[in-house]
Amino acid sequence: MSFLTRVSRFFSTKKSTFAGVCFFMRYLIAIVAFLMIYPAVAQETLPPPGKQKDSTQFRKQNLRQSLVTSGTEAVNKIEEYKIISYSRDTTYLDTTLTIQKEYRYNYLRRDDFELMPFANVGQPYNSLGVDLTRPNLYPQIGARARHFNYLEKEDIAYYNVPTPLTDLFFKTTFEQGQLLDAMITFNTSPRFNFSIAYKGFRSLGKYQFSQMESGNFRTTANYQSRNNRYTLRAHIAGQDILGEENGGLIAKELQFESEDPEFRDRSRIDVFFTDARNKILGKRYHLDQRYALARRKDSVSDSSLGIGHEFTYETKYYQFQQDAQNDFFGEDLFSPIDDKAYLKTFFNGVSLDYSNKFLGTIKGYVNWFQYDYYFDSILITEEGTIPNQLTGDEISVGGSYDKQIGPFTLNGNLAYGITGDLTNYILDASARLKLNEKNEVGFSVHASSRKPNFNFLLYQSDYSNYNWYNAETFEDENVQSLQFDLKSQVWGDLTALYTTTDNYTYFSSNASAAQVAEGEANAFVTPKQEGNPVNLLKVKYQKEFRLGKWALNNTVMYQNVTQDSEVLNLPQLVTRNTIYFSSDVFKKAMFLQTGVTFKYFSAYNMNAYNPLLGEFYVQNQEELGGFPLLDFFINAKVRQTRIYLKAEHFNSSFSGNTFYAAPGYPYRDFVIRFGLVWNFFS
Repeated sequence: MSFLTRVSRFFSTKKSTFAGVCFFMRYLIAIVAFLMIYPAVAQETLPPPGKQKDSTQFRKQNLRQSLVTSGTEAVNKIEEYKIISYSRDTTYLDTTLTIQKEYRYNYLRRDDFELMPFANVGQPYNSLGVDLTRPNLYPQIGARARHFNYLEKEDIAYYNVPTPLTDLFFKTTFEQGQLLDAMITFNTSPRFNFSIAYKGFRSLGKYQFSQMESGNFRTTANYQSRNNRYTLRAHIAGQDILGEENGGLIAKELQFESEDPEFRDRSRIDVFFTDARNKILGKRYHLDQRYALARRKDSVSDSSLGIGHEFTYETKYYQFQQDAQNDFFGEDLFSPIDDKAYLKTFFNGVSLDYSNKFLGTIKGYVNWFQYDYYFDSILITEEGTIPNQLTGDEISVGGSYDKQIGPFTLNGNLAYGITGDLTNYILDASARLKLNEKNEVGFSVHASSRKPNFNFLLYQSDYSNYNWYNAETFEDENVQSLQFDLKSQVWGDLTALYTTTDNYTYFSSNASAAQVAEGEANAFVTPKQEGNPVNLLKVKYQKEFRLGKWALNNTVMYQNVTQDSEVLNLPQLVTRNTIYFSSDVFKKAMFLQTGVTFKYFSAYNMNAYNPLLGEFYVQNQEELGGFPLLDFFINAKVRQTRIYLKAEHFNSSFSGNTFYAAPGYPYRDFVIRFGLVWNFFS
């Protein structure tokens, strides 16, 4: 039994809560002492942090922190370590310790305010909030509940650094296993940067047959020619996400909600099956290049004419396996169960852009998208034939415009499909006005029309009820949205989003009330389209109040859905409030943050999880939620090392076993987890 396992089990009873906090403090002190005694933890030294700012404020103030390069007299500034996104937005390495870093210190490495995780790391997340606007023009393979850790091409970062940079992310998991995300980036010249990264984890989990593991490999290249006319960005990504599926708890009222001491060891609770697993595997090759055909920069004008090319080839499959048929999913056609959906996509785009300081940047493009979504065989049933393939070519044309006039910024993008059956159009437009140094407002609109994801249109399974073909009957989903946002250092940040969706597509069960009571809801899950509009109003407000070294950070979200049928279920209120203390300690050798986070969402008909499809589906029989989540954390920064120690959901031992992430799937119990983020410069 590992040390962390013994610690977790020691703290699993109510009487040990105080002892757990005491041990928690001793654990942090021992770690900090080690880092202070061992001064060679990093080759570079940043000045001790003063008053901490979040990343946005950090970049706005353009802090000139120095990094003294080992073995050389050169001094590199922190903003010279650039991180470039897919959309060519550039940020800088941020080694500060802020409350926003605390929110992002998780498996996904992003703020999960609108998500509700399952008990084990790597399992699905239920949605507490949704954004129905489309980020891209084309449908995806589906199995969206298993894609939270799948890095799309828009998620890959590129780098431009003066010296090699290493980023290490580590965090403990549940029972056996660890989580590590390691990245190193370097250059062969000031114009050619590489990066290699791998994120891998394994977690056994507290419940039976819930082991999860994944691996995300990516390598990138970023090049700019000596005359700055040619630029290239490229990456290769290989990813696999594997997990056992137990179907949830069988007798949750008797074994979980009753708080019977016999079942405090969660591995003793019965689950629906012990022989099921699913998997996502994907490989992607991406290239984005541009050549400036003409450039003119003088005291009169600054203009450029360029041609661009983007290429992406990706193969992916989703697989569900089960050793034998189980009535949980209904009758089978073949056994053992081995369902496998494949998707191969090829994207090729050519663009021509012109930029001028008076006109802005105008870009026109033509895209060719080729897809092949398929299964291994054609299925012939008494009701008809289920084909095994959706394949075709999509050609779209479009353009974009960007212009900044003083404090006013205007952006727009329009793409229209001229051939093919998958997509119709997508439009995004936004305008921002910077009122002063502390306040800015923005408006944006979105409109799109395209087919739902591929698994709504065609699916084949060895279970008889999971076979359908809707490509000729399902209509395009039409989404229109209007958004207003205010960013103010005085009043806080406010976002209001109103979205209306026609032909909203979702999964739900056709099971009767009696069948649901017998645990057979998953045997009748099918895709559907809502014939009436679904309207969503979403308002989100964020504000932090400070008093000396104390701060109260608040995020509140209100949602209201107007619909004829209950097909989009969301909590009306979600709130997260963190009260914390920040201070330099040990003669400014360490910066410390400690506090408590309270999270709550109102009760609602929470979506249920279907492990065969890797999707959530709508259910209106069981209302869940309405329980608090309390976390206690102590975070510290020593040099470029950020240390994180958290007691997650410490109120679970006295607030009752009513905490669920989905029907039949509990949220995690009280657990202590440790980790760090460590940057090296050389």
